[in-house]
Amino acid sequence: MCLIGGIRLIKNNSEELHCIGCGTLIQTNTPKQSGYTPASALEKAMATGTVYCQRCFRLRHYNEVTDVELTDKDFIRILQHIGATNALIVNVVDIFDFNGSLIPGLHRFTGKNPVILVGNKEDLLPKSLHRSRIQDWLRQQANQARLHPKQVVLTSATKNHAVDELLAVIEKYRNGRNVYVVGTTNVGKSTLINQIIKQTTGMADVITTSRFPGTTLDQIEIPLDDGHYLVDTPGIIHREQMAHYLTGKELRYALPQREIKPKTYQLNSEQTLFLGALARFDYVAGPRTGVTLYLENNLKVHRTKLATATQFYHRHAGELLQPPFPQNIKDYPSLVRTEFKVTTKSDLVFAGLGWITVHPGMVVAGWVPRGMTITLRRAMI
Repeated sequence: MCLIGGIRLIKNNSEELHCIGCGTLIQTNTPKQSGYTPASALEKAMATGTVYCQRCFRLRHYNEVTDVELTDKDFIRILQHIGATNALIVNVVDIFDFNGSLIPGLHRFTGKNPVILVGNKEDLLPKSLHRSRIQDWLRQQANQARLHPKQVVLTSATKNHAVDELLAVIEKYRNGRNVYVVGTTNVGKSTLINQIIKQTTGMADVITTSRFPGTTLDQIEIPLDDGHYLVDTPGIIHREQMAHYLTGKELRYALPQREIKPKTYQLNSEQTLFLGALARFDYVAGPRTGVTLYLENNLKVHRTKLATATQFYHRHAGELLQPPFPQNIKDYPSLVRTEFKVTTKSDLVFAGLGWITVHPGMVVAGWVPRGMTITLRRAMI
């Protein structure tokens, strides 16, 4: 699969201009609406052939972000269009947050189109983790969601890992069709497409990316050498994602940023571990044993007694327990408890954060924000 270089990475059937960074329609009249670019800036950009809206310009150069204007109806319209098109669908998910990065009801919109599942952020996994187990787990989760992917590929968009393998898989199943890349916000979808563009054309950082949800506002169509397109679609907003409740600075302390360094805690029953103020792990019953945490290396973990843990949380959330930081803790959702009886070595997975490896004979409980998921799976290590 080859991309065509040296031209604007947009396609339109009219003379309208679209932002090369987020795909939204360029306009010069209304500063508070998406696509706004001052007329003077647009004139200069036209000379280079790379037009960015003011929002993308500020995001790329100053890390400033404004609210997106797309609604749930806009996303449904995009998905319906994909389902009615003969195309290959590449669904990018976050390895650390499969449930939060799964597009709700995606199987209803894929039609008969084949799906490739891409597990992104593979570089953050410990080297000791069996990659094949992660692939098997992702496939099982996708099958349960009725997606049934043709193939599962693990990549790292930031490290440019396995992009060649992904391109080969795309070409294997594309059969001369358009390729739609879909995913929820914050899974690294546009970063991955930037790597594909760079690898095939030499053009770097074309599409706007950031830590904030909702960067791509409309479809960005990248021409292939056979007259078809690789299409970057807007990140579907899944409200049950940690990223929607945290600021950019808080995300650096909460979500894995570098390869995870496991930490082991020896626990007695009736002890609690707080993961900042984001989540909570209770060891309810069982013998003294070690549990291993696979979380962002900078996330502070605090141990306390189970009997007083709830009062401790209400007293110290946003202060001793961070993130969220003090000014934002009141907006963070309340934590909800789920209990598990462990019968085999397992991972208690906190969606978006990571996981804790637990052992047979333990009774444990996990607390996560209301609406987010916590699951028990076969241990990956």
